[in-house]
Amino acid sequence: MVSDRMKTLLYIILFSCSYSVYGQNEKTLIKKGNSEYNKKNYSEAELNYRKSLEKNPQSATGSYNLGNALYKQGKQEEAEQYFSGSAAMEKDKAAQAEALFNLGNSKLKAEKYEESISAYKQALKLNDKDEEARYNLAYALSKLKKQQQQQQQNKDKKQDQKKDQEQKKDQQQQEQKQDQQKQQQEQQQQQAQKKEKISKEDAERMLQALKNDEKKLQKKLVKKYDARMGGTDKDW
Repeated sequence: MVSDRMKTLLYIILFSCSYSVYGQNEKTLIKKGNSEYNKKNYSEAELNYRKSLEKNPQSATGSYNLGNALYKQGKQEEAEQYFSGSAAMEKDKAAQAEALFNLGNSKLKAEKYEESISAYKQALKLNDKDEEARYNLAYALSKLKKQQQQQQQNKDKKQDQKKDQEQKKDQQQQEQKQDQQKQQQEQQQQQAQKKEKISKEDAERMLQALKNDEKKLQKKLVKKYDARMGGTDKDW
């Protein structure tokens, strides 16, 4: 499990004993912040650390402790800023390593695995004996691997879905084409049948006309024959 190591740096470690009124105010505010932090009153601790930074914006200790108070309240992105700032301002390697360690924790909790790995590696360069940082680094690496695998699976899934959609689209287009061809064939068959029907009707009409003409011709021939027969009759 990832360590939730969040240490407040006591002012007596990083400050000299000769404080001006300005320094005493900053020291007092950090002391009040530490007291509230230890009581788990993180919002009150945050308020005091912010006031200390108003007195001295370049305080690595104030930035570090404010980062801790923000982290405890789930304000990861803001905590990252103060841990990063503390690491940049801090001159003591051990304290700088702690800031980087906590920065790694904040990045890890926000699932920014590549950034958390970078922070843990920097912390280990400053303190290669920090086993918690080494463990968290291994944990972040495993989480990054799982994340990348999941991303690849999601990518493959999207590609498969896209491929399926394209195949369905091609199939629909093919079916539409087949339907159109079928409709064209049906239309052609209907037109052919219509033409055939018309041709048959025309043929029947022609045949009927020929029959009528033949009947008329036969009637004419009969009349002519009758006329001829009548014209040659004699009374005997």
